[in-house]
Amino acid sequence: MKVALVGDRSEKVVAHAAIPRALDLVSKNLGVSVEPTWVPSDDVRELERFDAIWVIPGSPYRSMEGVLRAIRHARETGVPFLGTCGGFQHAMIEWARNVIGVTDAEHAESSPDAPNAIVTTLACGILQEEAHVKLAKGSRIAAAYEAAETNEEYQCRFGLDPNWRARLEMGDLAFVAFHANGEVRGAELRSHRFFVATLFQPERAALHDRVPPLVRAFVRAAG
Repeated sequence: MKVALVGDRSEKVVAHAAIPRALDLVSKNLGVSVEPTWVPSDDVRELERFDAIWVIPGSPYRSMEGVLRAIRHARETGVPFLGTCGGFQHAMIEWARNVIGVTDAEHAESSPDAPNAIVTTLACGILQEEAHVKLAKGSRIAAAYEAAETNEEYQCRFGLDPNWRARLEMGDLAFVAFHANGEVRGAELRSHRFFVATLFQPERAALHDRVPPLVRAFVRAAG
């Protein structure tokens, strides 16, 4: 099974060390072969050769357009998709631009003065912290965890602007993971084979030698 890890790899990013470990633990847990390939954001091509796409943390990316192209490919072709942290943020931008019609949807980190920055600074940044997450009943994320709540680790200062929530949550998109204050922490596409994006970083469980349930569900969907 070939998995594209789309983003800009850096030894300084903790999640980038966690992701290969997470996939290795899942591979052994499920008894399947998983071959991850790092795909730089400015060199996104030949996506059709991958069985699954994971847009990894680490924004701002060298090429937002490359990341959005990978997300759109997964969304439109049905290839299993996982987006974590920056992957969640850019999945929301891709949806806004290409589905909702907000063609100038932007990220406040790279375009702070944009009129339609749907991803903005969180009221309280979550840096190297673990926080409680509530999961919507019947969602793919809840099914992966076999629970209605979980505690997850973050390294994040940006999230979905709550003023955009109602406009984005239409059609196939559902928000299914939430902070205690109601802020969105995860989304998925209802009819897609597997299209899940979270602001938290489930891969970090692997740093504690735990199989990340969401990563396991992602790999299983691609198998």
